[in-house]
Amino acid sequence: MSQFKKEFIFGTATSSYQIEGAYNEGERSLSIWDTFARTPGKVINGDTGDVACDHYHRYVDDVQLIKELGVDSYRLSIAWPRIFPQEGVYNEEGMNFYKSLISELLKAGIKPMVTLYHWDLPMWAHEKGGWVSRDSVSWFIEFAEKCFEELDEYVYSWITHNEPWCASFLSYIQGHHAPGHKNVEEGLKAAHHILLSHGKAVKLLKEKFQSNTPVGITLNLSPTYPATDSFNDQVASNNIDGYTNRWFLDPIFKGSYPLDMVNLFSNSVHDFSFIKTGDLETISVECDFFGINYYNRALVEYDGTSNFLFTSAYSDYPKTGMGWDVSPKEFKELIHRLRREYTDLPIYITENGAAYDDVLEADGSVHDKERTDYVEKHINAVRELDEEGMNMAGYFLWSLFDNFEWAFGYEKRFGIIYVDFETQQRYWKDSAKRYQQIVKQRSL
Repeated sequence: MSQFKKEFIFGTATSSYQIEGAYNEGERSLSIWDTFARTPGKVINGDTGDVACDHYHRYVDDVQLIKELGVDSYRLSIAWPRIFPQEGVYNEEGMNFYKSLISELLKAGIKPMVTLYHWDLPMWAHEKGGWVSRDSVSWFIEFAEKCFEELDEYVYSWITHNEPWCASFLSYIQGHHAPGHKNVEEGLKAAHHILLSHGKAVKLLKEKFQSNTPVGITLNLSPTYPATDSFNDQVASNNIDGYTNRWFLDPIFKGSYPLDMVNLFSNSVHDFSFIKTGDLETISVECDFFGINYYNRALVEYDGTSNFLFTSAYSDYPKTGMGWDVSPKEFKELIHRLRREYTDLPIYITENGAAYDDVLEADGSVHDKERTDYVEKHINAVRELDEEGMNMAGYFLWSLFDNFEWAFGYEKRFGIIYVDFETQQRYWKDSAKRYQQIVKQRSL
């Protein structure tokens, strides 16, 4: 089995709201997720991120676990309400937490990959309109500028946004994520302002700060397939591809929105004037790399009663604990398509992993064979893609820890390290031991 090249980055990833806890410490104010999680019926079991993995207090020990894992890099995100607990009010104590965390990582020889926005919008921003308001762009830029100013010299690479689709469509159209709205026009405005704030943040870093730190954005992408070759199902597949993938890929890489989707959305949105002259030029600013979160393919069939004419179809693929298809072959097809149609930028897989129902044995072991197989299959696909000349720069396993899995609370475990949320004890799963081995050998 051939080895990964020495420049290839192996990493693992988390996000602030999912692991930090300490929601009311260090001058942090509330985020939309604090409020959403407290709304009855929004999160399974009424779980919140109040304590989560208590990483805020345990980060020194947690960094030692990352060091032991042997990875090159650790992807973390910054909680915006720690940095600006109120509009225009900078909180140095919040920034000092990230300085200390990053300092520990650097001491351990781990490269910090830092995501600015992983969904914890401050409540003050939400109350003033959130991402639906164009003002959100300037609020985000104020936040980004402070992060660049204080942290850029220590950061290995920056990601502006994690999964804009989730922060806009899943949150403002489908209502599954905070703030839990169900309004297509709001979702499109939120998506546009998130993308615009991405472009402006990249320009700020490169132009004002003259920084050489690589910067990019992370999209969650699912290759889409029709359940049959009928005309109806092909329409369904086209539409979910537009809804999930092209609505975000096209503006970033082509400086345009897909017109077939504009026409489809126009049933619900009667005015696209929130897209201003020059916006698409800003959104499509050149980045240094492209981040992709990949979990599964989408198989759909036609549904004439749904807004966008698609619904999930039955699939006989093996499933993860989320009910998602295990689909490494389709992952490769996705990357080939991106290379054909969109970009030659280096690609990082910034998240890939699986939830399963783990059992902690009496001796502290967790035998998660299915997750180990899932990870091996996808790392092998990355290796094959790189050998095919697809310029794969790195792979970040999601997640380092079992954590707060958004609307699923603590019900779904994605970690390679098991967390007992009662005691905050950490236990290595078999998948963590296997990943440690792969990283050390730099081959499967």
